[in-house]
Amino acid sequence: MPNMKRSFWFWLCFGIAIILAIYFASRIIMVAMGIGAPARLHKTQIIADIENKDMTALSAAVALPKNTKIYSVRLDDINENLLAVPGVKDSAVRRLPNGNLIVRVSFHHFVAAWTDGENYFPLSDDGTIANNPSDTRPNGALLFRGPVPNNINDITNAANDMIADIDYIEWIENRRWDIHTNDGITIKLPETNFASAISGLITINKNHNILGRDISVIDMRDAQRILVK
Repeated sequence: MPNMKRSFWFWLCFGIAIILAIYFASRIIMVAMGIGAPARLHKTQIIADIENKDMTALSAAVALPKNTKIYSVRLDDINENLLAVPGVKDSAVRRLPNGNLIVRVSFHHFVAAWTDGENYFPLSDDGTIANNPSDTRPNGALLFRGPVPNNINDITNAANDMIADIDYIEWIENRRWDIHTNDGITIKLPETNFASAISGLITINKNHNILGRDISVIDMRDAQRILVK
């Protein structure tokens, strides 16, 4: 009797396993052939890491009509299109079992502008120059020229306190910053503690109007003294 029970449960489980295998195999074949609801695109959801972002350019980059055979879509091609949208830093595309497509996009955090001498480009905090030029300098933005390092947060935070006096900022010899003022003065900042140097310069300017004088260079590279030419 126990052997018969074990035999019954074995064949029952074996039969269920066969049925499930046939079911899932048929579903896989149907999806691969574009047959059935899960095989067709129902909805594309785009999620960006910036609130109230205009999704028009992202939607155009995905450009998949409803009922497209979802497994005929190359996700790498969609990612390539998304990364070509100005400002996009990273993207990920995923097919869902219900026939939907979900797209996640992160954007560069633009904190300044960069110029080649003719056009102006958005510049992100990680030093990325967006390929979205304008022939007009943006109002109220710090301007950079030449090469930029991978992180400009510290210099932008420090220099924002004197933004009204700054023409542009330049990265020198891959190790320190020069600030060029609207009146033609070059401020040579030290490699380290440049934020403190800028803060000290702002104090000196408030007390002595040093940026309004007829000088060409303020050299702050020596922590012990400031040289003026």
